[in-house]
Amino acid sequence: MPTLILVRHGRSTANTSGVLAGRMPGVALDERGTAQAAALPARLAGVPLTAAVSSPLQRCRETLRPLLAARPGLPLYAEDRISECDYGDWSGRKLAELADQPLMEVVQRHPSAAAFPGGESMRAMQARAVDAVRDWNARTEEAHGAEAAYLMCSHGDIIKSLVADALGMHLDLFQRISVEPCSVTVIRYTRLRPYLVRLGDTGDFGGLVPREDAGTVDGERDAAVGGGAGAP
Repeated sequence: MPTLILVRHGRSTANTSGVLAGRMPGVALDERGTAQAAALPARLAGVPLTAAVSSPLQRCRETLRPLLAARPGLPLYAEDRISECDYGDWSGRKLAELADQPLMEVVQRHPSAAAFPGGESMRAMQARAVDAVRDWNARTEEAHGAEAAYLMCSHGDIIKSLVADALGMHLDLFQRISVEPCSVTVIRYTRLRPYLVRLGDTGDFGGLVPREDAGTVDGERDAAVGGGAGAP
């Protein structure tokens, strides 16, 4: 079966402003995110791709723009099932304001039980994303063979949930996975099992540099809903 290259969109204006964007319109890449997207063609140079599949949201389309310009023959498809989680009434709110909500603890500790008011559950989010990958795997293999590779540009929580599925992890453990903006995660699917080949690869180790805001109780902090912005 094919190899899936998952790209999280570049850093967005919502990431830097601490807003849970969800499916809000008009959320674009910020200056750093635009630079990250511009570097993507070189990072993937030499990797044969049969297609690019994108979340319909603006920040994903902007992330793929330089890659598509560098590969004019690469077909692009929109896929609603890998769009951001529908955070419902939480969309557009500051993460700092949501931190004390009882639901946030459920999101962190028991995400399989979390459902956003006016939105969707995290279980439904994972199920639709996994279904999309299964369908695109079959479609890609039929058209291009089992050794083909294709790319999906999506969002932090979507990618983390796909990695959890590939590893056979319960969704309740997916907050242990980290994928920074414009990071590349690779899953190779086979008849017997998927293999996680790369996880959250940014091409550098800047994310390992201690941050000034990293002080937490007992050395821990919550995983960012929506994936977070990663290192500035």
